[in-house]
Amino acid sequence: MAMITCRECGAAVSDKALACPQCGAPGLQSPMMGYELRVPSDGDGLPLVHIAMGIDPRTGRKRIARGWIAIGDVAVGGIAVGGVSLGVVSLGGLSFGIVSFGGLSIAVLLALGGLAVGGIAIGGAAIGYYALGGGAFGAHAWSGLAQDPEAVRFFSQWIRR
Repeated sequence: MAMITCRECGAAVSDKALACPQCGAPGLQSPMMGYELRVPSDGDGLPLVHIAMGIDPRTGRKRIARGWIAIGDVAVGGIAVGGVSLGVVSLGGLSFGIVSFGGLSIAVLLALGGLAVGGIAIGGAAIGYYALGGGAFGAHAWSGLAQDPEAVRFFSQWIRR
């Protein structure tokens, strides 16, 4: 157990303490500060799995998950899952990637979401070369308003009419 200095009052506090015994400021292990896990936890380079949520108590900044598999409020990685995610395969509220799934999904290849933008876009509102959705816009769109024959042929491979 190491001793650290309280950032509020300067008192010596255990690094395992939930709060400073002098002033009550949250400690490093405060549940409000979030959580972080790296697998493997040591070594150089990108971890295989990085889970990071909440605030980093050392810097006072938002934690960002970075790894081959990244999970967190903000996630960046090969497979990224989070509120805001950026990855090759990305899942999240706001997601960017080559293949992306989310509320607002922006992708190079395939985007699925409430608002989907990508080469192939499927969503409530879809914008893409091939677009399928309630409101679809693009070179080949299939929506409630338009049924481009090429879009119908393309999407009929995966859905039944």
